Amino acid sequence: MSDELHPATRGFAAADVYERGRPDYPQAAVDRLVAELDLRAGRTVVDLAAGTGKLTRLLVPSGARVLAVEPLPEMRAELERRAPAATVLAGRAEQIPVEDGAADAVTVASAFHWFDLDAALVEIRRVLAPGGGLALLWNARDERTDLQRALSDLIDPYRGGAPGRSQRDWLAVLAGSGAFARTRRLLYPHEQVVDEDGLVARVLSISFVGALPPGERAEVEEQVRALARDSPRPIRLPYMTELYLGTS
Repeated sequence: MSDELHPATRGFAAADVYERGRPDYPQAAVDRLVAELDLRAGRTVVDLAAGTGKLTRLLVPSGARVLAVEPLPEMRAELERRAPAATVLAGRAEQIPVEDGAADAVTVASAFHWFDLDAALVEIRRVLAPGGGLALLWNARDERTDLQRALSDLIDPYRGGAPGRSQRDWLAVLAGSGAFARTRRLLYPHEQVVDEDGLVARVLSISFVGALPPGERAEVEEQVRALARDSPRPIRLPYMTELYLGTS
């Protein structure tokens, strides 16, 4: 296991751009997650790779103790501002700074594809108490719409070796881990409404775009602005939110 993060993650250092640009998660998906993982007062949930707290802050109302683990200091600073009720910890999924069996649940939002899966699953099993569960979420761009399809066409050539959500069958990963008696995949429609600057932030918040040299990044931004100018107002970005659950 390497102690180094993937080079493309340096694109996440602009935490303010990530916070402005990324969508939240649909309340229906969060409600299902909370119910399935039995999050409530007296329970503890570990939110891995918590970023700026897009999911973290939605877990707090459950009443559970929320431990938000994030490796990047820029993200942690924003996370502490955005989710003051959570306990923010420096750490990685492959080395979770939590004692054995201390968590009743683990969540990961838009990040599981970055992990060293074998090492991360060992660590998740270690920190989970008997009967504990895991939830994974992603906001997948709904490419049935012209704008989302155009954005994918624009950014995909820059991906390089950066990992992505669509590169693995996550239900099969959870089922094959042997850690959970039951695994499920659920889908929820979601939408993000943005203005032109918001659309730019959405694209620049993507790791491998944010990590581009300044000149190339500026070229991408100008193309995004052109797409924004041609789009109806308000600009609507539809998603299909994927929720994967592993429970005992």
